[in-house]
Amino acid sequence: MLRFTLLGPVQMVVDGAPLTGIAPRHRAVLAYLLLNSGRVISIERLIDAMWGYDRPDTARSQIHASITVLRKALRAAGAADLLQTRAGGYVAQPEPGQVDTLEFTELAAAGELRQALGLWRGEALEDVHAHYVAGVRELWHDRRLSAYERLVAGELAAGRHGDLLDELAAQASAHPLREKLNAHLVLALHRSGRQADALAAARAYRTALADEQGLDPGHAFAELERAVLADDPALRLAGPAAPAPAPEPVPGVPARRSTFLPYDIPDFSGRAAELEQLVGERHGPAVVTIDGMAGIGKTALAVHVAHRLAARHPDGQLFIDLQAHTAGREPVDASAALEALLRQLGVPADRIPVPPAERGALWRAELAGRRVLAVLDNALDADHVRPLLPGHTDTFVLVTSRRRLVGLDGARPLSVEVLAEEDAAALFERIVGERARHEPDAVREVLRLCGHLPLAIRIAAARLQHRPRWTVAYLAGRLRDHRRLLDGVSAAFTLSYEQLDEAEQRMFRLLGLVPGRDIDACGAAALAGIAEEEAEELLENLLDAHMLLQLEPGRYTFHDLLREHARSIAEDDGAVMRLLAYYLHRSRAAMDRLFPHSVGQREGIPQPATPVPPVRDAAEAIAWLDAERANIIATAVDGPEICLGLLALAMRPYLDRQAHHDDALTLHSLALQRSRTLGDREVQARALTDLAWTYWRLGEYERAEEHAHQALDAGEETGERARALLTLGNVALRRRQDAQAEQYLKQALDLTRIAADTWGEAHVLGILALALDRAGRPEEARRHLDLALALHRKVGDPAGEAATLGHLGVVLRRQGELAGARARHEQAAALHRRLGSTADEAAALNGLAEAAGDPVRAVEEHTAALALADRSGNRPEQARAHDGLARAHLALGHPEQAREHGRLALGLYGELGVPEAEDVRAFLTHDAEPGRH
Repeated sequence: MLRFTLLGPVQMVVDGAPLTGIAPRHRAVLAYLLLNSGRVISIERLIDAMWGYDRPDTARSQIHASITVLRKALRAAGAADLLQTRAGGYVAQPEPGQVDTLEFTELAAAGELRQALGLWRGEALEDVHAHYVAGVRELWHDRRLSAYERLVAGELAAGRHGDLLDELAAQASAHPLREKLNAHLVLALHRSGRQADALAAARAYRTALADEQGLDPGHAFAELERAVLADDPALRLAGPAAPAPAPEPVPGVPARRSTFLPYDIPDFSGRAAELEQLVGERHGPAVVTIDGMAGIGKTALAVHVAHRLAARHPDGQLFIDLQAHTAGREPVDASAALEALLRQLGVPADRIPVPPAERGALWRAELAGRRVLAVLDNALDADHVRPLLPGHTDTFVLVTSRRRLVGLDGARPLSVEVLAEEDAAALFERIVGERARHEPDAVREVLRLCGHLPLAIRIAAARLQHRPRWTVAYLAGRLRDHRRLLDGVSAAFTLSYEQLDEAEQRMFRLLGLVPGRDIDACGAAALAGIAEEEAEELLENLLDAHMLLQLEPGRYTFHDLLREHARSIAEDDGAVMRLLAYYLHRSRAAMDRLFPHSVGQREGIPQPATPVPPVRDAAEAIAWLDAERANIIATAVDGPEICLGLLALAMRPYLDRQAHHDDALTLHSLALQRSRTLGDREVQARALTDLAWTYWRLGEYERAEEHAHQALDAGEETGERARALLTLGNVALRRRQDAQAEQYLKQALDLTRIAADTWGEAHVLGILALALDRAGRPEEARRHLDLALALHRKVGDPAGEAATLGHLGVVLRRQGELAGARARHEQAAALHRRLGSTADEAAALNGLAEAAGDPVRAVEEHTAALALADRSGNRPEQARAHDGLARAHLALGHPEQAREHGRLALGLYGELGVPEAEDVRAFLTHDAEPGRH
């Protein structure tokens, strides 16, 4: 039997055993589809759910990979049909009783509340991370509490108020703003003969609501409070309650105790000696301190021990993060910590005194005679934690800190070191699974490279877990090549800022200002305003001091916690502006190497005030741009609002050719926003034109048309007007508005010739040729294409040459010259491949398939085109590939595959809003209908 659990860790359970080896990202996709069972979820919606606005370039391919992994697992479980592909995306169709969230909803609706609550095994979606998870987790937490409130209401009506008091008090303390929960507590206290405590609980809720939200309780609560004050007989039960057994414990709801421990990680490994000391302790000290470097696993050990010892401390398990080493947070002071701990014990707010000394006294008094366990996590030093110690009591306290807390009298210190070899291997195997058992020698090498540090092992194992084609030996080879990464991780948190000299401290602080993820020596030199050699020496010194990491040779980055520390102490002396200027001028130098035919378009960019390292050749240019692209965009987004228009001008040919359209939209939108603020009409018109072109590339034709018209209204520069008209011509051509397309394109052609823009003229001629061919003038189209090809070769534009060859292939195919068409498309594909233009190569491959004359070859070439279009997010070519595959499969006698591809093509064409949608609809209705062939 197959079952899915979402109310706790996300698992696929077969015959009672959870399937292992499915990565958290894949389980996050599965959970989202199951939460939306029966609904078709588009890939865009899935991407948004997984990453929100912070989507990676590989988002689409990662979703496809997740779907592939899930389908494989479902097939193995005998449920291949559960996850289905539809025209608009994917849909999960589980059977009744297979998903615990659906079962919870049904049981709760039927009033089977205790059984519904029994389905919970922790927080909803406990062990997955994605953009959507926090909101969904909060929603299900609310549903769980609502069910518990309904359950309590029934128990109160049955007269079981006495049995409920402890767990109800703990829940109200944990959720002090839940009105129903607090009302139930007030009523239970009153019926138990504790009128004063009932009124105190009511006041506590009223105070908390006022302090947190500035509100008063609702009418029903106010009436309850009035009735308790008046000892209203209406609050009493109608008759004596029938004796009943104590209520069964509800999973996740504390019974007669307060339980606030975090989740105990399922892959906890090793620490046998430490566990023997802590769990095996019978009459040891009341306080144990656990210290060690960041990433060593102090908190994981403390929480694991606390769960193991929970049964020995039946009066409650408490937890508080003192935040001494939490980036961007001030440590929680002792007074606030005492208040939180007292609330966890169930002490009402109005009983908690304000003076810290009195709070400490109350804390120790409340613990007297109780067997409580408390975890005080992330303490700064001995003084920080001393006021929280319990005194003479059976309470057991675990304290974690990055420092040794030598000043705590009577506390036993436990310093946590790196994992022993067998423990490190066990941790690695638990994360990676079966592959680790097949390569023991390679596992030992990976662990050695990781220095047996838990954080480094988790990083390495996670890499392997998410790359199913890698072997452990391959991972070991990669780690040997990037040894400094692991050296940095293993020691980054042990050294402090004060150990650096003054120049190193300044570089460390300035690096905290960098918006991007990493930097090279040239960028760091610009950031600090120093020579490259000096910058490289400082970076290497920081790397040797484990204050930086090196994920790849020549590039430097931070551990996240160190980045936050650097940012918190940094002051910008113009450093980010210097970095942005460096990116601008180096981008221009790289573009001049890659696109020499368009150097004139970048003449408006001023020369740098200080020398910029030269770009030696095209290979170095593309390597630098690929390495820095994300950093450049991040700096444009988060850096100073200066020279954005120039940066957009410099970057636009690279972003377009490499199909980085999302980055292009970001950069050109920033340039547009800035130009409007400054009233710079020239930059405004250029940004609008660039946005129009990018939207056309993405198949968002309405937005492309809108921005192109705005560009025409805003701009006076001939070249930009020509580009706007070219975009409008392209849009009209896609909509089969051929006469309108020809009109726009001829206007654009006139403007390029007036401006003596040979490159622009060649591009317009190529698109105009397609319009002329559609108008039944193929010979004229051929002349235009021959001229366009000559002009592209004259200015040295291989990308334009490849595009023109593709257009020529289309025209030849329409004239029935299939061999000539295929020859041109093959030439175009080879050029695009050499240039790395994945999106344009997809168009060339689709053209090859359309001119194949053989459905078997057409299927092969359309499939290759679809893979490239998926990788680059090229929706028009995705639709074209599915359209071609539908017709080729029908010709091969595969009607089911033909209909599937036809439905996918129809969905994409419908989103694009182009006439091909009607063609495919007719194909599905007539040619591909069941039984016709």
